[in-house]
Amino acid sequence: MLPTGNYSYEIRLHGQTIAFEESSLDPAVIVGSRRAADGLSRYHVEATLVSGYRVRRVNLSYSSSLFTRKASYEVVEESLRGRISGLASGNELEVQLGRFREVDAAGFLIFRALIIGHIRERRDEHWTGRVAVIDPNTLAAASVKHHCARRGTSERSWVYERRMGDAEDIELDEAGRILRCRDNRGLASELIIA
Repeated sequence: MLPTGNYSYEIRLHGQTIAFEESSLDPAVIVGSRRAADGLSRYHVEATLVSGYRVRRVNLSYSSSLFTRKASYEVVEESLRGRISGLASGNELEVQLGRFREVDAAGFLIFRALIIGHIRERRDEHWTGRVAVIDPNTLAAASVKHHCARRGTSERSWVYERRMGDAEDIELDEAGRILRCRDNRGLASELIIA
């Protein structure tokens, strides 16, 4: 599985730095933050993990100069149940988990690395399945079909589709950390500290 420790990424759009993402991983918890390069917005995530680096509970927050939004989710049986609060209102949500109970929280790269790590652990060359995706803009969860496939014979090169037509080329290091990720819209992330 993924090595424990700290992960820092620089995120660029068409070559221009737009954000920085930092995460720490240990067998029991993920803590991460992403801040816009201009300092106007920030995300924070804390996820409790169970055996096999599976998400049990996740808390997220988004803050900007205009408002703050928070969400908390918990895996209950075959569902991800949660509550979103912001601007004096709250909504409760429940989405069905996929067969392998994968969760992608607000687009943080560490969660995508865990999903690919689980695929590699099963020795699959490709995988299609439902993922409980927490949208970074709304913090609302939805069950979305994802596809991931190894590119050629390399264990370190993967193609990941979070939505039909949204493909990311992902390069891993030997330990399974995401080194580089680039999508077909010009968004690129690169590991700067591990």
